[in-house]
Amino acid sequence: MQITNFLKHHYRHFNAAALIDAAEGYNKHLADGGKMMITLAGAMSTAEMGIQLAELIRQDKVQIISCTGANLEEDIFNLVAHDFYERVPNYRDLTPADEQALLERHMNRVTDTCIPEHEAMRRLEHSVLKFWEKADKAGEQYFPHEFFYQILKSGELEQYYQIDPKDSWMLAAAEKNLPIICPGWEDSTLGNIFAGHVISGDIKNVHTVRTGIEYMIFLAEWYTKTATDESTIGFFQIGGGIAGDFPICVVPMLHQDLGRTGVPLWGYFCQISDSTTSYGSYSGAVPNEKITWGKLGENTPKFIIESDATIVAPLIFAMVLGQ
Repeated sequence: MQITNFLKHHYRHFNAAALIDAAEGYNKHLADGGKMMITLAGAMSTAEMGIQLAELIRQDKVQIISCTGANLEEDIFNLVAHDFYERVPNYRDLTPADEQALLERHMNRVTDTCIPEHEAMRRLEHSVLKFWEKADKAGEQYFPHEFFYQILKSGELEQYYQIDPKDSWMLAAAEKNLPIICPGWEDSTLGNIFAGHVISGDIKNVHTVRTGIEYMIFLAEWYTKTATDESTIGFFQIGGGIAGDFPICVVPMLHQDLGRTGVPLWGYFCQISDSTTSYGSYSGAVPNEKITWGKLGENTPKFIIESDATIVAPLIFAMVLGQ
């Protein structure tokens, strides 16, 4: 437990202390029989958070994930095209002309990392289109993550693997058939590509890929079946946005819109964000405000770590994994 011991010795105050408290709260929640949802905003897959997230999945330390469409696909982009990625450590110094040059080389920049269009996006499109078309012709409908599970389990991408497969959180999730919620999947590269194939007529039924409303219905059923007073669901939120805002609303929806009074609130909450809580940024949606919306309770363990998730989350995950 070298990492854990180091952190406990040196991380004593402010955001550092909050990190320790959140990690210990995570472990206590699981030890008490609870389950955990992790939500991924931003570009956590391109930040290669899958290295630890995959192990959390394998060790049953996360039971459900909510993520953006970008995080869903970018883990697979990295899996099949890692050797073609380019890192730009001086990205803050790039001029508009430099950015244009990257575009002309079909290198799509995410902060300090460029994703290669042909080797990543088009390679995955070639595979997923076959699964979309097959389902479309059969009149079948699947969620975005289910199509990715089908592709990964088929083995047809294995010839392109360029990282250790154990470092892909999507592969780990597919192996366990882990529930995934992907709200707003339409706002992703593959979402745009799917729209294009519907417009061109390759896909006849736009609902071949199931929608966000159906994701909420699925989550409501999963939460109702899974959450009990003895085994509540924790909520570990990385970043802001729809990946966190969408799933946390399932509890007030069940209570206020469906009148299900016996459903427990979220049993743990941690938020990692460096976004300022203001009207134009992260609103004021800190944990205590969530009490007023019926998402968290007065006594729910609540943690806020105001820092860079790419630094903080791996340290918390290390403590949860006992490293």
